[in-house]
Amino acid sequence: MPGSQGNLPLQPMNLTPWNPHQKKLLREGIRLFNAAQFFDCHEVLEQAWLEATGPQKTFLQGLIQVAVSLHHLRQENLAGARRLLAAGLKKLSEAAPQPAAIDVAGLLQALEPLQEGLQSGTVSKSWPAPRIHSAAALE
Repeated sequence: MPGSQGNLPLQPMNLTPWNPHQKKLLREGIRLFNAAQFFDCHEVLEQAWLEATGPQKTFLQGLIQVAVSLHHLRQENLAGARRLLAAGLKKLSEAAPQPAAIDVAGLLQALEPLQEGLQSGTVSKSWPAPRIHSAAALE
């Protein structure tokens, strides 16, 4: 679809290396996201966000906004879901973190149908959320 997030080129974003505590929090946040525990995911990722700076902080904020968007969707707050998903996708599509922590391009592509459904009002609160695939950089 023209103008969709998946068509934007991802530019490498050199991040400060993840410290051990941030890696632990990011792994836990991804686990919670993949278990559809979106509010808890937000809480964990926010702890890593508080320690982050610069592009790393922006990247984490994008992940948090996507998680909260999915939480809003489950609560049938479609306006909140639409607003936060748009903000999160924008942040995540601006750059791909280097070293890669997650498959950003895959996540963006998987979220395109949700964005379209939220914009058209045709999405259900039971929309199947995608999984975040993490990279070896988090091990």
